[in-house]
Amino acid sequence: MKKGKKYQDLVKSFDKQELFELDAAIAQVKKLATAKFDETIELHVKLGVDSRHADQQVRGAIVLPHGTGKTVKVLVIAKGDKLKEAEEAGADFFGEDDIIDKIQKENWFDFDVMIATPDMMGKVGRLGRVLGPKGLMPNPKSGTVTMDIAKAVADTKAGKVEYRLDKTNIIHVIIGKASFTEEALKENMMVLLETVKKAKPAASKGQYFRSITLASTMSPGVKVNTGKI
Repeated sequence: MKKGKKYQDLVKSFDKQELFELDAAIAQVKKLATAKFDETIELHVKLGVDSRHADQQVRGAIVLPHGTGKTVKVLVIAKGDKLKEAEEAGADFFGEDDIIDKIQKENWFDFDVMIATPDMMGKVGRLGRVLGPKGLMPNPKSGTVTMDIAKAVADTKAGKVEYRLDKTNIIHVIIGKASFTEEALKENMMVLLETVKKAKPAASKGQYFRSITLASTMSPGVKVNTGKI
């Protein structure tokens, strides 16, 4: 796919093969974020694991200290008192069979995160074929299957992000907006990398962080020197 002239100019403005020290990489990616909107900053981490093996999965969730800068729409699937808890916690949508039917029959996906109580997962599981490909399926490992609805909603609204390997052993995570200070982006990034480091599978051998790249919505990636991480 051909890139636009503005993108090509950004590519020419720096050496794409250079390995930047962390502070310089963050400064560079902010400099490249020249769009008229507040671009999202993403972190892409290639790990020395093989996601095809169950004992080498890397997955979890963490609340970033400075949030993501993104307004997150939260849907809670629960029943009884848990629905009231969801409403009081600030969930955007909440319900039980009615919401499940709406997703199933109307193809409704006007939410970013789904949280469900364990007793509702039998019904939510029927939506796996449509929720799975969109990354919306609740999972205990990411804290989205829980009885503590209030905490789950609050954490998600505060900037909780989920990280997981894709098929090429890369984790893609939002760490903030171009309008964030360099210090805020750095703190978010370091907290995330430390969490991923602690999640290193025992079966993983050799270099764990193979490559780390920062990029904004409309800019080319900036490579980070992993030797200093």
